[in-house]
Amino acid sequence: MSYYDESDRIHVPQFEEAAGFYTSKKRSAQMSKIKSRNSKPELILRRALWSKNIRFRLHDKSLPGTPDIVIKKYKLAIFVDGEFWHGFDWKNNKERIKSNRLFWIPKIERNMQKDIRVNRALRDMDYVVFRFWTQDILKNLPKVLNQIELFLETRKLWK
Repeated sequence: MSYYDESDRIHVPQFEEAAGFYTSKKRSAQMSKIKSRNSKPELILRRALWSKNIRFRLHDKSLPGTPDIVIKKYKLAIFVDGEFWHGFDWKNNKERIKSNRLFWIPKIERNMQKDIRVNRALRDMDYVVFRFWTQDILKNLPKVLNQIELFLETRKLWK
């Protein structure tokens, strides 16, 4: 069974002028530069893990959701989530979206829905899932590393 059930999937309209969505050329250029892989926070976390001799795999397509970092030996999947795309503090930040709300609100809510399903699917495979906001990595990297190291230490004791 797929981790993605279509029955209660949030519908997101196509982002096109025919649907009533408009964007400037400048905004379009900015949005096209946003990367889903190898973002600055992800690279910072990877370098920090590598410097602590923690070895990992990147973007494992065989796992649900294609985690950013995977430590298969300890069944750990790590995601680096952008605040906008994954709905950080969604109840408060939802109201801050001013343009193209009919597109962005369902889009972000569907991303959040998908994150929950991916977490569940990975847990069903006995993986532990860590999701870090980009701001946590940029502002509090030692705390993030400590969480990962503590998990790995406890897993080493089990084996």
